[in-house]
Amino acid sequence: MNKPNIGKRILIVDDDEDDYFITSEYIKNIPANNFTVDWSYNYKDALHKLTSNDYDVYFVDYRLGIKTGMDLLTDAIAQGCEAPIILLTGKGTQEIDVKAMESGAYDYLIKSELNTEKLERCIRYSLERASSIKALKANERRYRSIFEKSKDIVFITSNDFNIVDINYAATELLDYELDELLQTNVTSLFKNQGDKSYFTDFLNEFGEFYDYEADLLTKNNEIKNCIISASVEINNNGEKYVQGIIHDNTSRKKAEKTSLQAEKLAATGRLVRTLAHEVRNPLNNINLSIEQLIQQANDEDSKLYLDIVQRNGKRIGDLITELLNSSRLSSQISLERTSLQSVMDFAIAAALDRMTLKHIALEVSYPKKDCFSLLDPEKIKLAFLNIIINAIEAMEEDKGRLSVAIHTTDEEHIVEITDNGSGISEENMQRLFEPYFTSKRNGMGLGLASTLNIIQSHNAHIDVKSELGTGTSFIIGFKKAS
Repeated sequence: MNKPNIGKRILIVDDDEDDYFITSEYIKNIPANNFTVDWSYNYKDALHKLTSNDYDVYFVDYRLGIKTGMDLLTDAIAQGCEAPIILLTGKGTQEIDVKAMESGAYDYLIKSELNTEKLERCIRYSLERASSIKALKANERRYRSIFEKSKDIVFITSNDFNIVDINYAATELLDYELDELLQTNVTSLFKNQGDKSYFTDFLNEFGEFYDYEADLLTKNNEIKNCIISASVEINNNGEKYVQGIIHDNTSRKKAEKTSLQAEKLAATGRLVRTLAHEVRNPLNNINLSIEQLIQQANDEDSKLYLDIVQRNGKRIGDLITELLNSSRLSSQISLERTSLQSVMDFAIAAALDRMTLKHIALEVSYPKKDCFSLLDPEKIKLAFLNIIINAIEAMEEDKGRLSVAIHTTDEEHIVEITDNGSGISEENMQRLFEPYFTSKRNGMGLGLASTLNIIQSHNAHIDVKSELGTGTSFIIGFKKAS
């Protein structure tokens, strides 16, 4: 027979001293006994001792005067008693037995059936069970701490994908309160219907779903690019549930996009400089020859055609110069501590005539304090102006509304330029800042490419949100100047 752990303290709660004496004698007769047995006969005193957790095992009589041992059991557990509580009664019934175990009692014994062997076994099993429960609770606290403190969203849903538990990281990423997310169907967070269907169909068929990239929508309809993993599990009742992790991939995605844009601009710059060199040499020879021929021409028809060739040669030269200027913007900046509001005011003033002619309504929202950043005022003014002009051209006359807003976060100043124009298609969004790409009839596709070049040369970042038929927003983030 296994022997119980030594050096344990036991409290017997019984308002009958004779019963206490009998029970304590049984305990003292346990072989290899090293128990300390104390007695409490008062409900208030007993509750204090149970909640102090100074004892390893508690024996509680069912009859305690006005209140019952069941009341004591319930109150003690509610107030933090973690040691095993064993209920004693003079006469047992199945109803009391079931109720005692449901209330948290470790065992239920009838006094008339007590003996040394039964108490030894009861104490040993209770201590072993208490040790297991303590270890389980420690693990639960540890994993709960990991769950709560994880920077990634950790969620659990029912079999029909309704969220039943989710950690606080979700409030930061998705802007919802926790109680708003509970019982929300996790698929409602997906931006695209295709992702919703794929998520549910794949889990239902295979039970596992790893590292899937999808866009989620926040409460404010902001798009977050995320990596999602999930699996179907089965609980102790045989019921299926889904557990998963959502990792915010937005920053990495933006960094990849910015890096790709920078590489494209650099490659384009190298190509432009090479072409400019190769084109200008023969072009200069052509221009010199045309000037000589114009001087020698005797009839008006010859002069007319030579003049056409000369004008177009000059136009080619001007285009080459414009291309070169667009690729040199990043290497010619001169930074100084400048207010974003003042630069934006200059850009708006430069575009004011266009707005007036198309009857565009302007809304400006600035913070009271100046938002200072290290800028090249002329270059940033040009970048803002390019965006504003594009916005004006995208809006209908008499119906346009241009919104310019500046606000500050903990880390940076944010500039938002929003229009209610025609919007940009998904296909064109992918090529928006690509040099020489344009949807305008007579455009060269250099305005936004130059804008991106300027923004990146200031270690700033730019993001674009657009919806066809609704409008477009350009969001630019600048580091704060000390």
